[in-house]
Amino acid sequence: MGRKKKTVDRGIAPDPRYNSVVVSKFVNRMMWDGKRSVSLRIVHDALGILQQKTEKEPLEVFLKALDNVKPVIEVKSRRVGGATYQVPVEIRESRREALGMRWIINAARARSGHGMGDRLAAELLDAFNNTGSAFKKKEDTHKMAEANKAFAHYKW
Repeated sequence: MGRKKKTVDRGIAPDPRYNSVVVSKFVNRMMWDGKRSVSLRIVHDALGILQQKTEKEPLEVFLKALDNVKPVIEVKSRRVGGATYQVPVEIRESRREALGMRWIINAARARSGHGMGDRLAAELLDAFNNTGSAFKKKEDTHKMAEANKAFAHYKW
């Protein structure tokens, strides 16, 4: 039993422009060296570009793209009697969201292009259309889990 007080989850303030906690979490996850204003500008630029390209509500497109990239199942290594098995396990919602955001950001950073706003917008548009690197990462994760379904009984 710990001696310290339980930590209090203070929550995250919603994004000022889109009034969305998910966008705010995305901005925080994208941030480097505590430069929140830079990250915020990049995300807002990307959402503006999305609005021009799709002519739909940018928040709607962003949330749909994130939903398309979120994995439902992943594999975890489990040692049983000297052998290591890749055991498929379902993912809780908070981890699904975190993985989806991380994959989108990493795919956007790996893209070639002019600015991060353009690259992020392109990756979000690809995710919205069920294509792109981040969506491929989700598909690969699901394929690996499907291939190792035989070891599901090792779940703990």
